Amino acid sequence: MKRNIVNIDESKCDGCGLCVSACAEGAIQLVNGKAKLVSDIYCDGLGACLGECPRGAITIEERDASAFDVKAVHKHLEKLVEKPKKDNHTHSGCPGMAVMSFNKNDKNSSKPAQKLDSELSQWPVQMHLVPPVAPYWDNADLLICADCVPFAYPNFHSELLKGKKLMIACPKLDDTDPYLEKLTTIFKENNIKSVTVARMEVPCCGGIVMLAQRALQDSGKQIPFFTVIVSIRGEIMENK
Repeated sequence: MKRNIVNIDESKCDGCGLCVSACAEGAIQLVNGKAKLVSDIYCDGLGACLGECPRGAITIEERDASAFDVKAVHKHLEKLVEKPKKDNHTHSGCPGMAVMSFNKNDKNSSKPAQKLDSELSQWPVQMHLVPPVAPYWDNADLLICADCVPFAYPNFHSELLKGKKLMIACPKLDDTDPYLEKLTTIFKENNIKSVTVARMEVPCCGGIVMLAQRALQDSGKQIPFFTVIVSIRGEIMENK
């Protein structure tokens, strides 16, 4: 039968994973770093994933495809939930939702913790709340941070935040539409010395880098731009 169904252009897909979490039926998964339609019977063809793709890699096409099967979708979703229980390091949906447990070495747990000073030098920090124009943006080194990073990286204050002004956001869960305009204004109307974007290693977190890059492009400014990728285990994977 001919019906509407999702089509994914792999040449445009960058593996960000936003479409995976947007698909309530679990019809899309990341395979070898690219979004794939798992099965025709899981796709209802409504296109909820279209607006989530920052690269325009997803379209709706009319072609011969098996009928959408609601019962099969329910069974498929049950398996996606059960799978992490069997293997804590395997997840067939969005990698950012994979269930994991880490064995921490507690041999130093008896030692008194060293008191650390906060390096936060302005407020507010959430991207929805920060003002587009403020005195502290002038001549600032800006840190745009995915909000999981400070929890994962133990030296966040001393190594990433020190000497920088901060704004945080979640590219997966936040309504990021207003962010582009606000960031563009911040870059355009203030003297920003440098921009560092800190993100987690999971693919869906890459959206915060693309957001900042797009805002910088739209501002017309040439500002030094750096990216830091933090692993789920709290290590710096990439700093460039």
